[in-house]
Amino acid sequence: MKSSSTSSSNSAAPIDPARALAVAAARIADDKKGEHTLVFHVGSVLAITEYFVITSASNRRLVRAIVDDIEAGLKVQLDRSPIRIEGVSEQQWVLMDYGDAVVHVFSDEVRAFYEIERLYKDMPRVEWADNAADADADEDAAADSDAANDSDESDESAT
Repeated sequence: MKSSSTSSSNSAAPIDPARALAVAAARIADDKKGEHTLVFHVGSVLAITEYFVITSASNRRLVRAIVDDIEAGLKVQLDRSPIRIEGVSEQQWVLMDYGDAVVHVFSDEVRAFYEIERLYKDMPRVEWADNAADADADEDAAADSDAANDSDESDESAT
């Protein structure tokens, strides 16, 4: 009886709240004109967090606007507030620490200087854009269609 309850709980993939937060932050940054937004799964090399979100903006005012929108959006969408935020007054590199995910919002110049993504280039990247999910769904549908066509062709050759 215990095995049947285990199999039913495995039928749906568990939702990773840290990943959901990182993806939501990346999408909010993108909506607010964040540039070159990346999400890295860094949990295997950093004990302090699971995900890094890295984005940049062309000017300080936009850095602040992105930070404000991420903070407000994650509060509304996921009821999460940052544990701490650093760098807001300078508006060149703002670090938003959510514990299981850290969001870095850079000005273009500061991001180019520190090249933080270079440090994590070997870490797995997380696809966060809506069209990435749509592309995955399209690929799955195409594979299902191809499998159905192959099945139909083998049925016809048998007759």
